[in-house]
Amino acid sequence: MNTIQPPVAKIIPKKLEKHGNVRTDNYYWLNERENPEVIDYLNKENDYYNQSTAHTKKFQDDLFLEMKARIKEDDSSVPYFYNEYWYITRFETGKDYPIYARKKGSLDAKEEILFDCNEMAKGHAYFNLSGMSVSGDNKLVAFGLDLVSRRQYTIQIKNLETGEILSDKIENTTGGSCWSTDNKTIFYTGKDAQTLRSDKVFKHKLGTNASEDVLVFHEKDDTYNTFVYKEKSKKYIIVGSGSTLTTEYQILEANNPDGKFRIFQPRTRGLEYSISFYKDSFYILTNADKATNFKLMTTPEYATSKENWVDLIPHRKDVLLEGIEIFKNYLVVEERSNGLNKIQIKPWDGSGDYYLPFNIETYTCYTTSNVDFNTDILRYGYQSMATPSSVIDFNMKTKEKTVLKEQEVLGGKFDKNNYTEERIWATAADGTKIPMSIVYRKGIKKDGKNPLLQYAYGSYGSSMDPYFSSTRLSLMDRGFIYVIAHIRGGEDLGREWYENGKLLKKKNTFTDFIDCSKYLIAEKYTSAEHLYAEGGSAGGLLMGAIVNMAPELYNGVIAQVPFVDVVTTMLDDSIPLTTGEYDEWGNPNEKKYYDYMLSYSPYDQVKAQDYPNMYVSTGLHDSQVQYFEPAKWVAKLRVIKTNNKQLFLDTNMEAGHGGASGRFEALKELAKEFAFLFDLEKIKK
Repeated sequence: MNTIQPPVAKIIPKKLEKHGNVRTDNYYWLNERENPEVIDYLNKENDYYNQSTAHTKKFQDDLFLEMKARIKEDDSSVPYFYNEYWYITRFETGKDYPIYARKKGSLDAKEEILFDCNEMAKGHAYFNLSGMSVSGDNKLVAFGLDLVSRRQYTIQIKNLETGEILSDKIENTTGGSCWSTDNKTIFYTGKDAQTLRSDKVFKHKLGTNASEDVLVFHEKDDTYNTFVYKEKSKKYIIVGSGSTLTTEYQILEANNPDGKFRIFQPRTRGLEYSISFYKDSFYILTNADKATNFKLMTTPEYATSKENWVDLIPHRKDVLLEGIEIFKNYLVVEERSNGLNKIQIKPWDGSGDYYLPFNIETYTCYTTSNVDFNTDILRYGYQSMATPSSVIDFNMKTKEKTVLKEQEVLGGKFDKNNYTEERIWATAADGTKIPMSIVYRKGIKKDGKNPLLQYAYGSYGSSMDPYFSSTRLSLMDRGFIYVIAHIRGGEDLGREWYENGKLLKKKNTFTDFIDCSKYLIAEKYTSAEHLYAEGGSAGGLLMGAIVNMAPELYNGVIAQVPFVDVVTTMLDDSIPLTTGEYDEWGNPNEKKYYDYMLSYSPYDQVKAQDYPNMYVSTGLHDSQVQYFEPAKWVAKLRVIKTNNKQLFLDTNMEAGHGGASGRFEALKELAKEFAFLFDLEKIKK
């Protein structure tokens, strides 16, 4: 029994009124990041967590070392070939950050180090290098640096012949950029300093001051983000704009950087499309003409508006078209049916389409770095719940496949044959069948006594495919069953799966998760005494909703950077992400959305009842879900809940949404979560 007293946040009532409804927020003051009392409260919560779990500290350290020991430290990526060079990312033993390198023409050539992030990260509590973009003549590389973890990158340029970092410095960007053919001009995306929305595309000439950069495009609609890239054939630079439901593109020949971008197809609400170029045509992946699951269309290079588009792969009701890769001789199609990924190869000459064969139901496959246009080799990734991820080169002409790399699980103890994978289906309250992917150590009895960790996300149409995790072995080897619930709100079973878990149907996401839990208990995989739930960000909203709706089903819950104060956040358009989210959650300035959101918003729905044991984590500098959402939620739960089960708020005072930046730092955060679960299960080592 915990005798250490938790901190109690002071109450300063603030009345929030909308549509004639008044909410009283007693902890609104925690929004003040610069207020010393706020920092003091967060530190007290951290002290309470650290003191309450001090008895697990050695176990946490052991878990960290155990998980780290499975990871190959001196590891490197599979090299990929692009514009005369092989590019490699590698790690060295004992070092936290990647080294980016390349070799000219052959893998036997001398290595040229582009960036040693270990050297660059010295003296910084957080470090992230992103958006590397090499000029067409291979002499320069543009890159973005974030030293705070608010995803505001400064773009700089390095001369690869001399090693010198040029004086060009562009602040407050997304980090990415692309070069025009002249090797003197880059295009990049700037962010709004307050909301962090990507709202402007600029053109920068080498050697000039960033203040002179030319504004190419300003996305004034605050429900959209904008971005810029060079497409695979390298002929076009493309500026895109996207909201949750609508996209628009503008195109410009890469050899004419001072020319004027032309609109591909003007934005039409509800019309989503993406474009690829090949020979003299554009290929368009789109939901045009009510193609809910998307279809592939084509149009001539200089007649790009929608009336010129013609079907190439028509819409199919039971198959979601997810993406395409274009090669000189092949079109590769990524699709999803019955919740499973498929890869189809279609030769341009019509000589016979075929699918890559896969033989189980808990796998994931995906195309990876296919930057080379003139090749017969498709590179794809494959993994399953019990099979480590591998990178495979597949010759589309001869149909031979070469496994270039399978993730090594060190320590000599791992054998995938020791684990069982299943796909099972729960029935939701409205009759919908919800798939789950399950993995556990062989020999487990279904007697209701197994600890089980159930994970899901369920928002933004983001599918949560079955995947392998070497860290998960630390759970399974101690008797845990691990489950991914493919609930509505993701796109796991097609676009309708997403549509039925958003806006005024959002509660399906929560009830699906609860119905999966009930099924797992009914089928004796586990019981309420041993069932645990986990989710992060919008998945943290899911955690907040289920503990209000069905707290009796769970012994413990892990909520990472949880989005729990839905109504207040969605009414504050100064917060990053808010306005772009209206199509996902609804705009609470409209009463019907306000009322519906309020009916599930975890912070607003906290009530006097027993709650499960809870571990809540956040980062002080998080720009996606601000730290004060979980802080306010925990403060409110502390005084309202009717039992004395554990409730921890653990704030990383130096990190943002993605957690700590070092390669192994994230394992320390995972070790805390695992120790929380093991402590509840009385597993000591």
